[in-house]
Amino acid sequence: MILAPPEPVAPATDTKNGPPVPVPTDLRLSVVIPVYNERGTIAEIIRRVRAVPIDKEIIVVDDGSTDGTRELLTSLAAEPDVRIHFHARNGGKGAALKTGFARATGDIIVVQDADLEYDPADFRRLIEPILDNRAEVVFGSRFLSHDSRCVLSFGHRLANRALTMLSNFFCNLSLTDMETCYKVFRRDVVEALAPRLQQNGFGIEPELTARVARGGYRICEVGISYEARTRREGKKIRWRDGAKALWCIVRYSWW
Repeated sequence: MILAPPEPVAPATDTKNGPPVPVPTDLRLSVVIPVYNERGTIAEIIRRVRAVPIDKEIIVVDDGSTDGTRELLTSLAAEPDVRIHFHARNGGKGAALKTGFARATGDIIVVQDADLEYDPADFRRLIEPILDNRAEVVFGSRFLSHDSRCVLSFGHRLANRALTMLSNFFCNLSLTDMETCYKVFRRDVVEALAPRLQQNGFGIEPELTARVARGGYRICEVGISYEARTRREGKKIRWRDGAKALWCIVRYSWW
């Protein structure tokens, strides 16, 4: 007997018209930045995060960098709005995120990559569905209309689309960009999910998606700006990460 896939649950999209919901004066944002060998960009991304006019804490987790990033971050350790944590050895993006999540104290938690592909100026758009109670989780999609075109290599875009489709099938969702860096959570969601997270590498992306779906949390997608970088410029994801993502999609949609 061949079973038809379940009808996917479409996440809410950012189609709200009218004035933006005001940011409460007592709201605090936790920005978790996993870092590995990003000496050339880490200071600039911290500057851009700081420039966002929302009260925030910046949690930087250096995941065993060997290119001088650690030394640069050490020089920033005295800054009052930056909390820096060092891993003795490289464990992967998931390991860094778990460290950051455990130390986040804000009302809303945002994942920010340390490169310059994602623009913190999008924070205000990303948190709005949580502020107006449309969602508990927000994904920033590179493939929904926004200010700039998402420019990915053909292979990268094809792999992303395939992984997103498989994730949607197994998790009964209708996302456009499962692998996005910009995943935003209400604090209670992170408190519920963090103790169960298992993946230390890039498999954290499909694992988080599956656990959010299985938890029944409302997800909203928001279009974001994006500037892709190449392997020559330091992009780290490889074909092995795609293969691991496939395994994680199946694994965490059931367990």
